[in-house]
Amino acid sequence: MKPSNFARHLTEFLSVYLPSQKNVSKNTVQSYRDTFKLLIKYCQEVKSISAERITLELLSCELLNGFLGWLETARNCSISTRNQRLSAIHSFFRYVQSEEPSGLFHFQKVIAIPTKKANKTVVEHLTPEAMKLLLEQPDRSCPKGRRDLTLMSVLYDTGARVQELIDLRVSDVILESPAVVVLTGKGNKTRRVPLMKNTISLLERYITENKLDKPWKNQYPLFSNNQNNKLTKEGVAYIISKYVELSRKISTIVPPKVKPHMFRHSKAMHLLQAGVNLIYIRDFLGHEDIKTTEIYARTDTETKRKAIENAYTDLIDGNLPDWNQDQALLTWLNELK
Repeated sequence: MKPSNFARHLTEFLSVYLPSQKNVSKNTVQSYRDTFKLLIKYCQEVKSISAERITLELLSCELLNGFLGWLETARNCSISTRNQRLSAIHSFFRYVQSEEPSGLFHFQKVIAIPTKKANKTVVEHLTPEAMKLLLEQPDRSCPKGRRDLTLMSVLYDTGARVQELIDLRVSDVILESPAVVVLTGKGNKTRRVPLMKNTISLLERYITENKLDKPWKNQYPLFSNNQNNKLTKEGVAYIISKYVELSRKISTIVPPKVKPHMFRHSKAMHLLQAGVNLIYIRDFLGHEDIKTTEIYARTDTETKRKAIENAYTDLIDGNLPDWNQDQALLTWLNELK
């Protein structure tokens, strides 16, 4: 059977255009792939259209809007996830319109499907005190505890995305002055992030203890599991959850659920509260657009409170007068009808 135009273009889009021409990461390709797996599933189960019968012409605005609604209702996806799936569809149809100019009007109608407005989410982060407590929990007397402490310290100190941490190789750690970690982020873009002295000390001991300082181990993953394989996102989340549970036995300043990405948010918030310029924080985190970094400034109520206090220090006196002693005021109040 001859492949449909949808199948042909989708194959080229996922296997050639995204990785080779757009240079997007493997995670982005997988996310886009998952979007179209769900779209095919929707066509089969809801619209009774088999995969081989799906064509670009069949993917109308009506069908795609039905798919987006199905994601929210049948699969209980959040609005942000729904918008993320729509973004993948938009990207695919932008690619297709240059390959199939005859369908330009149809493709542009699909590209015009709007994203859904979602409530702005609060940036979840830990206070410096909560982060300190969390990092005090690993048992330094055993190798696994020392590994976990080093892992969480690097995750926080570098503001790395969890995938960036997982992908770290031994060669990406440069401990000679100035000590840095080379992170590979979205779009395979690299950035050099400076390390603080305590994290440098932990990494030096960790690398020596695990004999990772051999030249032929340069391409080994920096952090590995019991099978000496690269850690997974789930593995990192599990490690953090263990110490969250221990922390909460001491104090509730650590929230009951701490996701790996909260380490990155926490580092950004702490830098902002320390007075670091947003431009530097943007580069530190590897954001392309300063607008992405500005979310931390909007969330940082503590810095806003301090700024307001500093601006109005002398305007409001904390020593309130005792109105019961003001006979003139009391007389006036009593005469009110």
